Amino acid sequence: MDLRYGMNPQQQADATPVRPGRWPVRVVHGSPSYINLLDALNGWQLVREASRSLGRPAAASFKHVSPAGAAVAGPVDEVTARLHGVDQAEVGALTSAYLRARDADPKSSYGDFAAVSHPVDEELAELLAPVVCDGIVAPGYAPGTVGGLGRKKNGRFLVLEADPAFVPPERETREVFGLRLSQQRDEVPCAETLLENVVCGTLPATAVEDLLLGLVVLRHTQSNSVCFVRDGATLGIGAGQQSRVDCTRLAGAKADTWWLRRHPVVRALAFRPGVRRQDRVNWQIRFIEGDLTADERARLSAALSQPVPEFTAGSRAEWTARLKGVAFVSDGALPFRDNVDHAQRHGVDHIAEPGGSIRSAEVEDACREHGIALVRTGLRLFHH
Repeated sequence: MDLRYGMNPQQQADATPVRPGRWPVRVVHGSPSYINLLDALNGWQLVREASRSLGRPAAASFKHVSPAGAAVAGPVDEVTARLHGVDQAEVGALTSAYLRARDADPKSSYGDFAAVSHPVDEELAELLAPVVCDGIVAPGYAPGTVGGLGRKKNGRFLVLEADPAFVPPERETREVFGLRLSQQRDEVPCAETLLENVVCGTLPATAVEDLLLGLVVLRHTQSNSVCFVRDGATLGIGAGQQSRVDCTRLAGAKADTWWLRRHPVVRALAFRPGVRRQDRVNWQIRFIEGDLTADERARLSAALSQPVPEFTAGSRAEWTARLKGVAFVSDGALPFRDNVDHAQRHGVDHIAEPGGSIRSAEVEDACREHGIALVRTGLRLFHH
């Protein structure tokens, strides 16, 4: 398969199946780049495993080989429904999964690569039509949906079909700077048995599902990584940081932004007709962040039909304190208690991490201090 280009336009690239004739995905429409395929292959593995682990359709919104958001099918709240112009009561399962995945971090999901665990139906294809998205991978497509999707991006929208029966080789190999690296593929399933070692606190069934989803998500996220999950959807993912507490702070800030977008003041922002969906999202987030420059305030004022409202630090803090029932998952051992101290600021009630740090006792003490249930999985999920 000849690719449009490699990591960058100046690099030529192609793709060859490890087993002749056995492709994990096939191109249905468009021409993929190197990164398109990396996003598609990571995204497909994530949603396939999430759906199998939780027994519901799953979706992910990928950007630069890590998910901006991931979710399984579930209720779509009023904020998400209003943004996309859908009826909460009528949204189908697969569409709900993608809406919830994309809403985790809608700023980062701009121009994403979508992955879904089940065949694309007419509803999802119709939803994707006006959304800024570069491509999708799915195990099939309802009649007529490929034609509609293929018209996106002036005909450049990428449609890939995954082979659900494809079994990858037992070993993975890559070449870097003239050196061939090979390792056994990580096939340890993300199952409830990983959550049996509850060190402190208790896990309700909903927390078990959220922690399971978090484990699956981090298996396919650039390390170091952590994620916040609630009600079967990620609220914030911190990926690719050298410091784990930086991952926690980043993911926590995204979770707070997700929650603050539900604040009555933010929901009441009255945008003028014609302001595009992504511009509304970006303005909501900048308004929430609260450090608008003079130029930004003037442009936001022009985008609104009413004056820019006040949104005090006290109002933000009071609303943020209401966020509860959040699950926190780390792909590696928490090395210090600071991760727990920061996580509890964002509504975290349950934590799953591999354990094994020389300061694991301090991490446990912090969880007991904050009333957080702690699970030691014994499984590291680094991904590079």
